[in-house]
Amino acid sequence: MTIYFIQAFVYLLAAVIAVPLAKKFGLGSVLGYLIAGVVIGPVTGIVGQEAVTIQHFAEFGVVMMLFLVGLELQPQMLWQMRNRLIGLGGLQVIVTALLISTIAYFFEQPLSVALAIGLVLSLSSTAIVLQTFSEKGLTKTEGGKNAFSVLLMQDIAVIPMLAFIPILAMPELIALAENGKQAVESHEQLSLVAGLPTWAVALAILASISGLIVLGHYLSRPLFHYVAQSGLREIFVATALLIVIGIAALMSLVGLSPALGTFLAGVVLANSEFRHELESNIEPFKGLLLGLFFITVGAGIDFEILSSQLSLVIILTLTVIIVKASVLWALAVTFKINNSDRWLFALSLAQAGEFGFVLLSFTVQNHVIPNNVAQILQLVVALSMFLTPALFIFFEKVIMPRYQTPLSSKAFDIIDEQGKVIIAGGGRFGQVVNRLLVANGIKTVVMDLDASQVENLRTIKIKTFFGDATRPELLHTAGIEDAKSLVIAIDDRESTKALVHYVKHTYPHVNVITRAFDRGHNYELKNAGADTIVNETYHSALEVGANAMTSLGYHPFLVEQKKHAFIKTEQQASQRLYEQWKLRSEGEQYDHDYRKLFMQIEEAIKDAMQSDRIDKHSLDERGWTPPPKGYENDFD
Repeated sequence: MTIYFIQAFVYLLAAVIAVPLAKKFGLGSVLGYLIAGVVIGPVTGIVGQEAVTIQHFAEFGVVMMLFLVGLELQPQMLWQMRNRLIGLGGLQVIVTALLISTIAYFFEQPLSVALAIGLVLSLSSTAIVLQTFSEKGLTKTEGGKNAFSVLLMQDIAVIPMLAFIPILAMPELIALAENGKQAVESHEQLSLVAGLPTWAVALAILASISGLIVLGHYLSRPLFHYVAQSGLREIFVATALLIVIGIAALMSLVGLSPALGTFLAGVVLANSEFRHELESNIEPFKGLLLGLFFITVGAGIDFEILSSQLSLVIILTLTVIIVKASVLWALAVTFKINNSDRWLFALSLAQAGEFGFVLLSFTVQNHVIPNNVAQILQLVVALSMFLTPALFIFFEKVIMPRYQTPLSSKAFDIIDEQGKVIIAGGGRFGQVVNRLLVANGIKTVVMDLDASQVENLRTIKIKTFFGDATRPELLHTAGIEDAKSLVIAIDDRESTKALVHYVKHTYPHVNVITRAFDRGHNYELKNAGADTIVNETYHSALEVGANAMTSLGYHPFLVEQKKHAFIKTEQQASQRLYEQWKLRSEGEQYDHDYRKLFMQIEEAIKDAMQSDRIDKHSLDERGWTPPPKGYENDFD
């Protein structure tokens, strides 16, 4: 028993150290797991032959992954994506598999082996690509959307691949495996269809799939309702695992892939109201088991084969990347994916994927690909995944600049209007400010440095000028001398501070209103001379807190009074904190005295919350009085 604890500790320790480091350096979690396996396996030799046994257990993570993929495949969504999913994704899998199979056949591989190799290497890494898209903000781009469609189609294509690959089994490998059987026969796999005629096996399979669909549709809802009534989360987790494990066992008993069964079950449950609960319960197990699977893959890499076949592995890896990128490029042209999106689409999917490891293991188990060939292909898959971050860097540093118009070569707009309020920044913050002012008949001039953002605003009839508000000549053209207010809504902290300082120094009559990212930025802007500073999340956070109090039964008036007291106390205290902050040099501005004062102010806020009762509310909380006559003239 002790040895199992030690092995579990080693695997978990390797994951905890390697995966965060890999993500920090932009390599992705999958590569982190692979690196962890390489370190504890062939590099240090901490783990040995038990990695193969653990890999069989960890493959259940793939079964769970396909169950989750099935849960995401709602018919309505699939129908909306049908053109890109079937056309773009289907063609990518088929064309890539055929090309790679042809190359493998010319390298004197048997036809069945060549076909299996083509299928294995046609897939890309869903985990790496989607994570990188998310980290680099590429998910919503045209290239990112099309790449997601292809990845989804590849995940779906794994199902027929798992069904087709056993048909390619080589008689020589089957005979070799049977000759090698010894004591293993006593652990023969259980089967309900062993020894049955072909027609009976077919009927058993059809009955199992039909039963799965019917029972999943009609019995799952009553089962989930029954479990939900218990109110015990662990029982719901147990139910989710029961479904996945039970279906996997049933499929194995009738000779089908467990992944196929769980995928179908996921599709059946895709419209269930318990879908999100199922996802949240299965996801941790799936992630951990898949991580364990990738660690065992890394631990199983044979460095002797890598060193002896290094040139072959590198040539094969580059061939796979070039072939896949070429196919993707051609499809991008056919489906009219243009400019940098075409490059993003082609480069992001040019690697082999994590399902390649799964299918390689599956082909060896089913006597399709010889073990020595599978080991080389395993190295090819791993190396192509290792090179993926380099492909993204190439896209960012080399491709993207070719399609971006440098600011120096794109002339700023000629600002032919002037307004009482100048708004620097047309993002989501600046847009709300502008809409409120314009709706009240106040003339504004909006400037933004993002050309694409300017074009987007113009398409919805919001006049915006492409220009840098920190440039004095553009502020002059926008009429800063006659403006009453400048609203700063740009995202750069230092540029905001510099703009505040310049305007208050040069045009002291202009009321500068700006947002701050945090308390420290607030103090910097105040020190630069800003008249009004609003922390960007302050009021929204107060509204959320107020709504939370109301939902707990507090009277709305009392909530508003408490909110007012909080704001009043906070404003009074903010000046004291600012004075303390100014006394310190940089690096010491949040020293012990400042933190002590901050904690004292927190206590003052708590006291204000307790003492500010309804019967003692101040005059300024009692309501609004009508404005004096003629106040509109102040805005003329």
